[in-house]
Amino acid sequence: MSIHDIIEGKKEWRAHMARVKALPREYQIVYTEIQKYLFKVGPVELAEGTGLLSGIVDLFEEGAANGKGVLEVTGGDVAAFCDGLIKDSKTYADLYRESSETSGSTRDPGKRP
Repeated sequence: MSIHDIIEGKKEWRAHMARVKALPREYQIVYTEIQKYLFKVGPVELAEGTGLLSGIVDLFEEGAANGKGVLEVTGGDVAAFCDGLIKDSKTYADLYRESSETSGSTRDPGKRP
């Protein structure tokens, strides 16, 4: 990754966050919680730019423009909404599991090395 890529990534992130800050307060609060949840769960695609998060902002902007409350957009269970967004995405836990399965980790967990 070059310096240019880092600078472009920061510009993209700042523009993204400016869109979030332009949302109504209740949308900002829910977005922040979604962001924390997704960073914790760790879908791999989050490391590749703001695509998923920008899609959420698009959805929120449309909901706000139509006068909907944020929970009308996400549903009452925001965690389930997030899980639905990433259900087909690889997570870092998936990658770890796959790497440990392919690394020959077949020893008996009850035995000491």
